[in-house]
Amino acid sequence: MPDVYGFLLDAELSKAFDVWSGYLNSRTGEDPGVRARLRDLLESARTAAAEDELVHARALVAEMYDEAEEAGLPWAPARPTAEKADRQARDYAKDDLRKVCTVQRREALDTIAIILSVTRRRFWALPDLDAATRRDIDYICARAGMALDLAHETAARRELERLESLARRLGVKP
Repeated sequence: MPDVYGFLLDAELSKAFDVWSGYLNSRTGEDPGVRARLRDLLESARTAAAEDELVHARALVAEMYDEAEEAGLPWAPARPTAEKADRQARDYAKDDLRKVCTVQRREALDTIAIILSVTRRRFWALPDLDAATRRDIDYICARAGMALDLAHETAARRELERLESLARRLGVKP
């Protein structure tokens, strides 16, 4: 199985590098001294990533967000929420995953994701779904989502089976 988690981490850095490069290459009229410092941090982060010092590269990217925030740069990239950062990393990693996952594997993972999404929506359509059951659904869907993110078909299917079992108990069509 490919190191999908590694692809996601690389994609997270690549996205940050692209966002910061776009910002620093634009003319915003903001403090040139701060922008120069941010440019230096970006180059240091790129160098660290190229030398496989990913922890240091991530720390430098975090420092860039902190510095831009402290300087009050209105056009600087905002630090993405955890959910947004994950979504962007998955979007960036798709191309790399296509290179290492077979078409059959990607189709299987996509099928699981679709069934998961449809089943979850059907749960939410139930008028009298209690809070504990909603938490269970969220938990199972989150576990399945993590398995899909890591391209772990077996784990994703196991979580989908748990969700489908809950759906049968509650009379929801999976």
